[in-house]
Order: sequence, then C-alpha cells, then structure tokens
Amino acid sequence: MIELEIPYQLGYGASGSGPIPPKATLHFIVELLDVTPPPKPLEPGPVDKDAPQEFTTTKSGLKYRIRRKSDGKKPTAANTVKVHYKGWFDDGKEFDSSYQRGQSIGFPLNGVIKGWTEGMQLVGEGGMIELEVPFDLAYGERGRPGIPPKSTLHFIVELLEVK
Repeated sequence: MIELEIPYQLGYGASGSGPIPPKATLHFIVELLDVTPPPKPLEPGPVDKDAPQEFTTTKSGLKYRIRRKSDGKKPTAANTVKVHYKGWFDDGKEFDSSYQRGQSIGFPLNGVIKGWTEGMQLVGEGGMIELEVPFDLAYGERGRPGIPPKSTLHFIVELLEVK
C-alpha cells in the first residue's frame, strides 16, 4: 500500500472542481492488487520447410523469396490487400511492424512503394513473402521521415486477404 499526496498544482489547480475546493491538496491510499503484463507481440506465422534460402531477382531489381506457398488468389496492382508485415534496414534495425501493433493493415496495392506493388503480386492469399526492396523501388534518393535516403528495405509480408 502507498499513500500519495498530490499538490494542487498537479491536481485540480487554483480553481478546484465540483466538491474539490480551489488549491486542494489531494490524498490517496493506493493498493496494487494485480499486474497484467502487456500482450506479447504477434510474430510472423510458419515458414515452409522447403522455402528457398536464396533470393530471386526480378528485372526491376526487386529481390524476393516465397517463405510460405499458397494456392490462394494472387493480387493485381488494382486489388486491395490485407497484410501483416515487418520491415527492417540492412543493419537489422526494425522500422515498422504490424505484428508489434497487433493489428493487420489493408491498403490498395497500387498505393504503396513500387517494390510492394510488384512483390505482392508474386504470392497468393495465405502465403508469405520476403522482400528486399532497393531504394529506387522504395522511398528513393530522398527517403522519408524514419527512412534515410537511398535505403534498401527488407520486409516479411503475410498476405491475409485479397479484395
């Protein structure tokens, strides 16, 4: 148990509120009954045992490898997709993750970086792909907030749904 004394400046101030008079010091006795740890972040799902170790390079320079095959519908650039993903830089530092947020994301495939538009058309619904996106298929020479100029970006993407 702990007793807290909160000065008026950190409470209801010089004005007070309702039954609490102006400049009132607040007193609380608090007992911690339970601690609930935050939920464990999600992680990418299983990878095929025979998933390739080597990347394939497309004519544009995009590198990819299918981590989980699927006979599901493959999207076109005109489709909207729902995915779970994580992205990292060459040095392994993660810069974004829907897994960490605990929520998948949906978007029109023609409204994202060129490397995603191209790469996501190579995997079927329910599949997983790893992308190595050169800077010219990502955020280019300028970069963007949180993404340095000329950054090669790496992604694991699970294609959950094609609309």
